Amino acid sequence: VAEIESKNMDKASPMLVRLFKQEAELEVWKQDRTGRFALLKTYPICNWSGALGPKLTEGDKQSPEGLYSIGSRQLHRSGRWRRSLDIGFPNTFDKAHGRTGSYILVHGGCTSIGCFAMTNRVMEEIFTLSESALARGQDRIHVHVFPFRMTQKNLAVHADSPWSSFWVGLKGAYDRFEQTRLPPRVSVCDKRYVVGETAEGDSDDCVANVSQVSVASARLRNVSRAVRGRHTRRARVARRTVQVRHARAGRNARQAYAAARVARVAAHARRQAAGLG
Repeated sequence: VAEIESKNMDKASPMLVRLFKQEAELEVWKQDRTGRFALLKTYPICNWSGALGPKLTEGDKQSPEGLYSIGSRQLHRSGRWRRSLDIGFPNTFDKAHGRTGSYILVHGGCTSIGCFAMTNRVMEEIFTLSESALARGQDRIHVHVFPFRMTQKNLAVHADSPWSSFWVGLKGAYDRFEQTRLPPRVSVCDKRYVVGETAEGDSDDCVANVSQVSVASARLRNVSRAVRGRHTRRARVARRTVQVRHARAGRNARQAYAAARVARVAAHARRQAAGLG
């Protein structure tokens, strides 16, 4: 907390995460009181698997690359990797390219078969910061996964890679954040990342770059809750209606019985009076 406050930040302020495979580093950026994001801390990545390049298929043991985001439902508090973050693979871009996989985490334990593994102590810090930011109201935490620091020099070194054009596409988000210190808006248009103000909405093919599975699941859960809520309310109303009807019927029956008893008593009294006369 002292370190956060010394950098003019708040523990629960919005955050952004960047991971660099080649350097094996994870950066946590936090919004400071000027409204811009500043580097809070750089953590060593204990382990990631595969090679430089994106994840392609389920089970390929490859850690992904791309522009992801984490919502509150992607915080894992149970299971094998407790207090871990699901980065939301595959996102819209991955799906557009037919890439498959699931349950790609930033977790502790220092072992990886496709995830990004940290030490348990480091993961505790990252999870706590993420939990606080989302609880305070940040909608989604941007998670940018790069093969290396996206400088022209590094791109030139890897110019012969089959993924060089993919990396150039990622560089747009890297450069925008470096320039503005604000999380860039990212869309997917024609199977490519589009960063910032340009082109978004210009094509029917442009969609927000989010984990569609996570969003769809959240929507289904919300709908299910609403339906269950409506059914529960209807059931309560129905039970109350039946209860009221039963109460009224019982009250009416008691009143009818009492009136009949009074009539019987009066008739008996009249008969007795007539006999005596």
